[in-house]
Amino acid sequence: MEATAIPSETFKLGFVGAGKLAESIARGIVRSGLLPPNRISTAIHSNPNRRIAFESFGVSILPHNSAVVEDSDVVVFSVKPQVVKDVVLQLKPVLSKKKLLVSVAAGVKLKDLQEWAGHSRFIRVMPNTPSAVGEAATVMSLGGDATEADRGLVGKLFGSVGKIWRADEKLFDAITGLSGSGPAYVYLAIEALADGGVAAGLPRELALGLATQTVLGAASMVSKSGKHPGQLKDDVTSPGGTTIAGIHELEKGGFRGTLMNAVVAATKRGRDLSQN
Repeated sequence: MEATAIPSETFKLGFVGAGKLAESIARGIVRSGLLPPNRISTAIHSNPNRRIAFESFGVSILPHNSAVVEDSDVVVFSVKPQVVKDVVLQLKPVLSKKKLLVSVAAGVKLKDLQEWAGHSRFIRVMPNTPSAVGEAATVMSLGGDATEADRGLVGKLFGSVGKIWRADEKLFDAITGLSGSGPAYVYLAIEALADGGVAAGLPRELALGLATQTVLGAASMVSKSGKHPGQLKDDVTSPGGTTIAGIHELEKGGFRGTLMNAVVAATKRGRDLSQN
């Protein structure tokens, strides 16, 4: 049986799971203008703060997850990886092939999602929290019965909150380790740069502002210049100057190796989750 086409101009989006990631995606989609908030729904079971967060930008709060599924054309599973199996199995009776299913649960494979749902019109997506400000780095992989139209719809949905790539699912643990967990590494770097500024005598507010804009500007240089980051680093590193003195300290501290190890450790944790 051929999958029913999702009406791209009128489809409704539902989130099963109302955590911070779901909120950031929903906020970004609303901010982009792709969907009005009254075409987005979720269910809140216990935490009143989650209800307040979603209602603050107009998302419909339904009484339970099955109501969210029944009301939606596209259903995003945004629950914790440890409980996604139980949630999908519980909702299986209402997960018809007319609905496009999307999972953002780290470490949970398409073959398992498809088995639990009873069909393979599933797309696995790995976004990150900067979707809330329209700057997500997102990757998707298609299940067996997901169509090119489904791919285009998910691309449009998540492309409205940043950049999106398509990749083989076997790369997803590493994607989780890099772009999924990566914002936290960068927040730590910004905090450390600001602390360094304070240690050097700058007021806290000025130091944090300078650190934040420096990281933003450097990322934009890499994205827009087309130059390798190593070349950009060399461009601002004068012989015997201040920058090479700072870089020397970073190299002595194992800066690059530490970041690489962080990605590898998060990848391993994602792989452990997928195996368990």
